[in-house]
Amino acid sequence: MQYRNFGRTGWKVSALGFGAMRLPVRGKQPMTKKIDEEEAIGMIRYAIDKGVNYVDTAYVYHEQKGEGLLAKALRGGYRDQVKVATKSPIWLIKKKTDFDKYMDQQLKRLRTDHIDFYLFHALNKDAWENIILKYGLLGRAEKAVKDGRIGGIGFSFHDDYKAFKQIVDGYDDWVLAQIQYNYLDTENQAGTKGLKYAASKGLPVVVMEPLLGGRLASPPKPIRDSFELRGKKVAPYELALRWIWDQPEVSTVLSGMSTMNQVRGNLRAANRSGIDCLRSDERKLVERATKRYRKMTIIGCTKCNYCMPCPHGVAIPVNFEEYNDAYVHDDLANARMTYERFFNPAKRASACKHCKACEKKCPQKLPISDLMTKVHSVLGEGKPF
Repeated sequence: MQYRNFGRTGWKVSALGFGAMRLPVRGKQPMTKKIDEEEAIGMIRYAIDKGVNYVDTAYVYHEQKGEGLLAKALRGGYRDQVKVATKSPIWLIKKKTDFDKYMDQQLKRLRTDHIDFYLFHALNKDAWENIILKYGLLGRAEKAVKDGRIGGIGFSFHDDYKAFKQIVDGYDDWVLAQIQYNYLDTENQAGTKGLKYAASKGLPVVVMEPLLGGRLASPPKPIRDSFELRGKKVAPYELALRWIWDQPEVSTVLSGMSTMNQVRGNLRAANRSGIDCLRSDERKLVERATKRYRKMTIIGCTKCNYCMPCPHGVAIPVNFEEYNDAYVHDDLANARMTYERFFNPAKRASACKHCKACEKKCPQKLPISDLMTKVHSVLGEGKPF
């Protein structure tokens, strides 16, 4: 395992961090509470045995069962080998004392007396001003640091660069910033500009969605066929990860792994990681893939599931995924058949009531209600893209 500077803290973090949002589950629906515990625990422990020392979870992951699963995985001495990061469900906080209520609940779920890094989850400008500052949550968090319940205060982020800079500059004692970053998101959200700004202030930057919800690991055929250098195929997922590790401002990369094969593959990639680890021809390959992707992708959903559950039962990410796949693979016939035969009518895009509750939670700021109308018109009514 390769290790990197965690900002200016002096601690060395593994290049690969374990993101516990997409653990293996029983059944076809991802990220449910039906975690395959034996497989998930084995994956987490295997990663730690191979040198991973950073594990990330959150209050809401796997329908609030993720933290409990992680606690089981960290028994038998594994807790002492890692730094644990989890996140405060700030959208549930309606008064100051709610902060401590949820944090104490998380400590019990994790079966630990302290959380190394406690993050305000999915911060944006609105949440920063109308939740964090309004309820004085930084002060509540500082008190938790003083009494030992948490080691440091951080935040995960989903908004634009202007909001990112406002938040970074709004507090002097952040211990880390977690941002969505990959070769398709250099100008989205915090972007490359935000990555460099945070790092310039000595702030460790943790990268999430390095494979854009898995899409960069399994590119469509026209892009996949281009992943070849000097007559040899290059694994798209590895090149996407090494593109991030190539950058000195990145502290660690979180991967939401769902299978043991993914763990093994990501570990192999991490072992070959490093600053300036990409050759010039590999950088050009990424540039070509980026241009092709941007021409092909039609809806920028990462399947993070923050929009779920829909109050009306619509399976929002599933509808977007089918629509995007139809577009990228130029296969409307199969997509329409799947939509008609295998989508429960109550979960189809046509069931959208345009309440826009989902849009307030979407990290990508997608106009979901309008897009649901478009998805149904194409997949359900036979209209063109």
